[in-house]
Amino acid sequence: MKMMYQFRWLLGLATITLLFSACSIFPTGGTDGGGIPQTYPIGNFSAALHAELFAPTAMPAGSNNWSCHPSANHPYPVVLVHGTFANAAFSWQALSPMLADVGYCVYALNYGQTAESFGRIFGLAPIEQSAGQLESFINKVLSSTGAAQVDIVGHSQGGMMPRYYLKFLGGAPKVHMLVGLAPSNHGTTASNIGTLALELEQLGFPTLSQLGCSACQEQEYNSSFIQQLNAGGDTLPGVDYVVIISKYDEFITPYTSAFLNGTNVDNITLQNLCSTDYTDHIGILYDPVALEEVMNVLGPDNPSFKPQCSVVLPVVGGTTGG
Repeated sequence: MKMMYQFRWLLGLATITLLFSACSIFPTGGTDGGGIPQTYPIGNFSAALHAELFAPTAMPAGSNNWSCHPSANHPYPVVLVHGTFANAAFSWQALSPMLADVGYCVYALNYGQTAESFGRIFGLAPIEQSAGQLESFINKVLSSTGAAQVDIVGHSQGGMMPRYYLKFLGGAPKVHMLVGLAPSNHGTTASNIGTLALELEQLGFPTLSQLGCSACQEQEYNSSFIQQLNAGGDTLPGVDYVVIISKYDEFITPYTSAFLNGTNVDNITLQNLCSTDYTDHIGILYDPVALEEVMNVLGPDNPSFKPQCSVVLPVVGGTTGG
């Protein structure tokens, strides 16, 4: 059943990409607008799908240069953390090269592999286990770069799971900022699919964990994991938190469940910035408005920054330059 779901998912993505492949929203080559030559081509959704189909375990362009040392302008290495049923190759074809091209040391990993991963989808294992993998990876990044702290940018589970690392694995002193793109911070009903799963479990049907996705069950609304994660407060002192979410997100529902409470939090709804942004849970990875916001909050973090608005479609991203 899971293999059939994966096939249908890939077939759907392939169809959409063929329809919208001409809607490239990111430039390749040239400069970043500030005169800095671009070393890495910036991918769009079509590049993400190609990576998913043909190189699902490859790392995105610009990432994992283990000889990189942070500059004074970008002192914090950036660690990119994908979401559930995803991988680094699919998730970061745009953001990884965007960061590397302006001088960041960028790192990405695949985590949470299980027997059901089929060598291409990750983030399925218990979140506690995945947080331990993130801990080991960040320790390696800090050792390689000589930096004292990292910034983390994560999507979906990848925006929430690092909070377990911060809170329970002693990661807070090693993290300067956590940026969550559509993070599952308070669990989700997943457009009531999660609620249905809970009701089926009560009737004796297999749990999501028994079906091979422990992380799915842990991200259900009001799960024991979510209660433990948020007990005593959403945030920790010394870490800056940014949440970026679309009100059209179909997996993080209600979308406000992504928001964090705390004095060191910036909660951003994309439609408050651009009314023509219709991105969803997957599309936020290739949404030029969301990516401009990420680039700003990582630095220079200008509070008056305004992204350039354009029409942004679900899944595939923008249709005009952004």
